[in-house]
Amino acid sequence: MRLSEHRYRTISSIAGPLLFVQGIFSARIGEVVKILTPDKRRMDGEVLQISGDTALIEVFAETRGLDLETTSVVFTDTVRRAALSPEIIGRVFNGSFVPLDGLPMFIPEKRAPITGLPMNPSARARPEEFIETGLSVIDGLNTLVKGQKLPVFSCSGLPAKEVVAAILRNSRVIKEASLPHGSEMAATGGDFIVIFTALGLTFREYSYYMKTLEEMRSGFVAFVNMADEPAMERLLAPRFALTAAEYLAFDKGMDVLVIITDITNYCDALREVSTAREELPGRRGYPGFMYSDLASLYERAGRIRGVKGSITMLPVLTMPEDDITHPIPDLTGYITEGQIVLSRELHQKGIFPPVDVLPSLSRLMQRGIGKGHTREDHRRISNQLYTYYARGRDLRRLETIVGKEGMSEKDRLMLDFADLFEREFVNQETGRRDINITLDIGINLLKRFDLEK
Repeated sequence: MRLSEHRYRTISSIAGPLLFVQGIFSARIGEVVKILTPDKRRMDGEVLQISGDTALIEVFAETRGLDLETTSVVFTDTVRRAALSPEIIGRVFNGSFVPLDGLPMFIPEKRAPITGLPMNPSARARPEEFIETGLSVIDGLNTLVKGQKLPVFSCSGLPAKEVVAAILRNSRVIKEASLPHGSEMAATGGDFIVIFTALGLTFREYSYYMKTLEEMRSGFVAFVNMADEPAMERLLAPRFALTAAEYLAFDKGMDVLVIITDITNYCDALREVSTAREELPGRRGYPGFMYSDLASLYERAGRIRGVKGSITMLPVLTMPEDDITHPIPDLTGYITEGQIVLSRELHQKGIFPPVDVLPSLSRLMQRGIGKGHTREDHRRISNQLYTYYARGRDLRRLETIVGKEGMSEKDRLMLDFADLFEREFVNQETGRRDINITLDIGINLLKRFDLEK
């Protein structure tokens, strides 16, 4: 272990966010470095690669204008750590964990490496217990449970940020689910927290999300990265957020919901940095290690057996060219447990949230519903709603060929059910719904069409 910092003025070249420093005799991968300029600018960086006596350093700022001869690089012999304290709750930070809310930095209770600690697979507890988002189409048909990774697949122009804002405002964990039909369920208070991470925001999006956070007042931690800020900060922000989530979940026993938007911006930053490093590209120009990089984020969600607290993750991504087979949604789908898919067709009909029920899926839903979690009739209602809606959707293709008049009375009934299901169950512009209201709407729909036996 080195006992002091080492300073070098041996930068050989600069390529985008990368510095090549020669003559290094003591360094390690992941080490934090400081870049000092004659005009007293100070930037942070990290050692990415060491080849002989040359170190490749990634700079977390704009490198334009740096002078090779007068710029100093200081190796600190430390890895990047996050300062953690319960005082982070209610605060807004940038992607480098610097406060954006005008309040002073808190005194940390502990410091933890942002890479996190691997969760032993044998120590993982099964994700279960219902998390209520307040959106019927998710709570009723694609239920989110503690410890799950459930991505939202959006398309350009769809109201993904409005869906995220609704989940931010309305999410809660149900404490007591084994209550009589029609009764109110108790929700947690201070032991549930939302960590919101926004990557590559425009100023319009930033204003929208800040207004949402102001309405919440508390119960959140926010990490915000703007589109005009360095790409490296876009890669750091989710790691700081997940380190804070691990601290609140496993040190403080809280249930943490981590929302990251937009994963596409994260992957584009990853591609930008990989290109600067002249690495061999993979599919669509994205780096070949993107799967393992995304997994290093997603797999930090979960529960640990015997430990109070949980981390649940809702990553939001925009599918380039509306292509669900694009590498970003494709790789995300391999790692996570389902997906919520937003539909351009439903959005054009004026339905919010425009969630397409048929391709959407929560693979862990069955562990978080039913007696002891939501309501005893939840599984039956959701199965019937899905079955009849799928039939109605399928019959719409027949309707375009023979017309509604040429169809049987039963088929017309299914078509009417599909239309009303979208307008009354999926569509939700009037505010949050708890799970009892959601299931009662489903029962009433089935009864109106004489489908509830």
